[in-house]
Amino acid sequence: MTASSGVSSGAEQTARRLDAVEHRIDTAIGRYAPYAGLAIGLALTPPFLAGGPTWPWVVIGALVPVTATWCAVFTAGSTPRAERPVAGAVYMGGLLVLMTALVHASPLFAFQVLAVYIHAFTFLHGRWRFVAVVIGAAIVSYSQVGGRFAEFTPGLGAAVGVLTVANALLGGGGTYFGVFMSEQNQRRREIIDELGATNRRLSEALDENASLHAQLLAQAREAGMLDERARLAREIHDTIAQGLTGIVTQLEAAGVADGDPAVRRRHIETARALARESLTEARRSVDALGPRQLVEAQLPDAIADMAKRWAEGSGVELILDTTGDPRPLLPELEVTLFRVAQEALANVAKHADAGRVGLTLSYMDDVVVLDVRDDGRGFVSGARDGSGFGLLAMEQRVRRVAGTFSVESAPGEGVALSASVPAIPAEVR
Repeated sequence: MTASSGVSSGAEQTARRLDAVEHRIDTAIGRYAPYAGLAIGLALTPPFLAGGPTWPWVVIGALVPVTATWCAVFTAGSTPRAERPVAGAVYMGGLLVLMTALVHASPLFAFQVLAVYIHAFTFLHGRWRFVAVVIGAAIVSYSQVGGRFAEFTPGLGAAVGVLTVANALLGGGGTYFGVFMSEQNQRRREIIDELGATNRRLSEALDENASLHAQLLAQAREAGMLDERARLAREIHDTIAQGLTGIVTQLEAAGVADGDPAVRRRHIETARALARESLTEARRSVDALGPRQLVEAQLPDAIADMAKRWAEGSGVELILDTTGDPRPLLPELEVTLFRVAQEALANVAKHADAGRVGLTLSYMDDVVVLDVRDDGRGFVSGARDGSGFGLLAMEQRVRRVAGTFSVESAPGEGVALSASVPAIPAEVR
């Protein structure tokens, strides 16, 4: 695990702990708010009702346990009954009725409105949430003006109306905002979890893709080795072996021509010429196995050195450029790009009659691209001249390493050649 992934994991664990704490607090408030309102009312009511009639105590003594039981029946457990639409409406209706009776007996039981606000947004849906909030706010307003102890007047009624609006906006609005933020946080956590899972799947897919790419290159490498062996076998059979056979034949003929010095000299000269040709063919075949320039220098430098020597020998103006961040690639990829550049320049010298050639090596994130452009006479696409075999050989080289190859040309407009190979670093095997 890298340092960045460790930091990310630590931050994720902290966020999960905070989410768990927030969830426990929300659950506790929603579960125990009704009983907290009853407890506060019971604690504050005795001095408030001291010396008064006894009927309020009868109402309180009967309704407090009924209210507690009512709330427990509908809200207790991991899956509260009140979460069902009909059961939620029945629960809230009964809670408002019981609260109204308790507040009428003692205005101090208005603290139970906290449960009304919270459970309205938990167990009701749509506009019924706000209906329950307004009713709860009206009950609280009734208690705030004194409840049954106040003398009702038009001004008192107006005050109740104003207080109801204020309580609904402050208490209900605050609760709504809290519930809304909690739901948003929950959705945000779900989205983050989904993004995390998607990122993990993407990372796994990228790792798998890199592995498959490496396997593909390994297979291409093996196929290339088989092709190279077959090519060498053909080269040896068609050139070197035949040359050696010719040399042996000429030397044998010279050996039996002792009586004729001229014939003997002619056979020896022929054998010497065949030996030189065979040596040239052997060097060409060995050189085709792997450029010595890549052993001594990095790919951009090797291509630049080869291209400059080509330009000096051909008399064609050369423009070299390397873009991106050069880095070592798998040997097969570097050999492919080098050989393509070498063959492309050879084609320009043989067929293009060009005055200028541009060669660009571009290192990108996932590919390395070689572009060769000349201002020569070009050709009609699909009707190539002698360069056709060279272009086909380049394309085959590039495709063997899972690359892409393209050529664009038109008569009088030169040739634009592009070879792209995957940018797999040298250490990946």
